[in-house]
Amino acid sequence: MSSSATPLTRQWTTWGPIVAGVGLGLGWGRDLAGLAVIAIAACLIAAVLAAVHHAEVIAHRIGEPYGSLVLAVAVTVIEVGLIVTLMAGGGDKTSTYARDTVFAAVMITCNGIVGLSLLVGALRNRVAVFNAEGSGGALATVCTLAAMTLVLPTFTTSHPGPEFSSAQLAFAAVASLCLYGVFVAVQTVRHRDYFLPVPRPGADGKESEDDHADPPTSRQMWISLGLLMVALVAVVGLAKLVSPTIEDGVESAGLPKAVVGVVIALMVLLPETLAAVRAARRDRMQTSMNLAYGSAIASIGLTIPSIALASIWLSGPLVLGLGPLHMVLLVLTAVVSALTVVPGRATLLQGGVHLSIFAAFVFLSFSP
Repeated sequence: MSSSATPLTRQWTTWGPIVAGVGLGLGWGRDLAGLAVIAIAACLIAAVLAAVHHAEVIAHRIGEPYGSLVLAVAVTVIEVGLIVTLMAGGGDKTSTYARDTVFAAVMITCNGIVGLSLLVGALRNRVAVFNAEGSGGALATVCTLAAMTLVLPTFTTSHPGPEFSSAQLAFAAVASLCLYGVFVAVQTVRHRDYFLPVPRPGADGKESEDDHADPPTSRQMWISLGLLMVALVAVVGLAKLVSPTIEDGVESAGLPKAVVGVVIALMVLLPETLAAVRAARRDRMQTSMNLAYGSAIASIGLTIPSIALASIWLSGPLVLGLGPLHMVLLVLTAVVSALTVVPGRATLLQGGVHLSIFAAFVFLSFSP
């Protein structure tokens, strides 16, 4: 870890989140244009890179799968706050914002992050190896949560349109929260070994070690935890600051409004993406899978209950049901992901297949 080579207080990863937080404070509530947007974008990039660094420091201290869980939950909690903030007072025009953001998060994590990680891992070792038991259980949880919250509203009849009735929304929220709790318990306690990186035999026949550096001290871990929170708040807040510029660009180009949710989700999930790719480069493919599927589970399992609770005072409808196009992409993702995960081994082909589905999702978001 670089934290052991250089004092933590002298690193750019310490000042990056602070500068980004200052930029967020100066830009909040203002109309940004020109150089201000460029400065905010630079702060956003610094905050993303700093978040990845501090998440790795924490993961090195507490070990897997707790490290990936910390990053996934932290980003999702702040993302939920962003969704509720944008939906408050938005009325009908924000009725699909939660659905679009959650579905974009599922497609980004299950196809974008997984595909990119498999590609990097396969390029490094020809075959990317991970734990089929842990990844399979996580994938099953993602598919169940997605079907209950994004597919069923399209077919229920108690409420007109692709919406849940109040009772159905309450059931979906409680079921999502319970299923998320069970997954976390299995991942961290009962079957923790299913979510640990698979050791690969080295050239001498002995198990290779993933990281030879000494773990950071408790003080360094707590500092990194605080800076991680600052960085993640800055990432989501800065994404919100640049969203009006994105909305103006989308509107002037005549693109669907859902594109805004996709772009913001891409920015918010950048820390997980970079962390997963870096883990794959270090031959820790299971960590990459934990980050990808864990982020998808947290995105649904925490967002839907929060939105259900917030809907008590939010004005306007809450549309959760997917259309036919997105349902096809979701089913294709579930089938391909199952075929990828079951063997516990993947090649460049699987990575390319997932990335092609992700590319189709992005393209069809711009041109439905």
